[in-house]
Amino acid sequence: LGTPLAVHIFSCLHPFIMNSGWNGTIESPGFPYGYPNGANCTWVIVAEKGNRIHIVFQSFAVEEEYDFLSLYDGHPQPANFRTRLTGFTIPPPVTSSDSIFSLRLTSDFAVSAHGFKVAYEELRSSSCGNPGVPAKGIRNGTQFNVGDKIRYRCVTGYVLDGHSLLTCVTSTAGVSVWDFPVPICRAEDTCGGTLRGSSGLISSLGSSRECKWTILADPGDTISLVFTEFQMEEKSDYLEIEGSKQPTIW
Repeated sequence: LGTPLAVHIFSCLHPFIMNSGWNGTIESPGFPYGYPNGANCTWVIVAEKGNRIHIVFQSFAVEEEYDFLSLYDGHPQPANFRTRLTGFTIPPPVTSSDSIFSLRLTSDFAVSAHGFKVAYEELRSSSCGNPGVPAKGIRNGTQFNVGDKIRYRCVTGYVLDGHSLLTCVTSTAGVSVWDFPVPICRAEDTCGGTLRGSSGLISSLGSSRECKWTILADPGDTISLVFTEFQMEEKSDYLEIEGSKQPTIW
């Protein structure tokens, strides 16, 4: 490759630089015994030019709606803001679009939590990176380069939402990406729910019932829905979408 990854940590006290090879881990201050109140810590991961950075969360517990871990696709500037994480659910893996990726932890002056731990690695241009395994899911396949395929299934009592087979391909922009999002596993016969995160999948059930899904985004953000499949009994079944200026009925 070339020069090892450099992690610039602008922490709660003094900034310093740690050269850590092609991979490593980042922990919040005090992990796993709790990060300090009033924290404002930034980690900037720098890879060799032309390569990307892949991070996988190994643990995540941040006081919901009060403390946040913000992710930036580049230096920690508003134009590079990607998403903001909070709560106690382990987020899915994240891959940068270029050779710089940043994380920023901010906390209020009251309650804290255990914090987080992430593993990061430098990706060559031919790698899609480890896409992770959804909760209650099982993955077959351990190679993540262009042309490799992986398959997902769920443990007993859960059904798969999304595509079971993913292939690492080269996008029109020349970047190695998985051709579909990682599916999720949901309990059989569950209907509706509240969804958070920067992306996800929703699918209907085969049985006759009324289901409601609520999608929550950060204040100021908007939500985009892209239908990949749509088939309903005409004049008898319908999908209503609320949240725009006028509700839409399909």
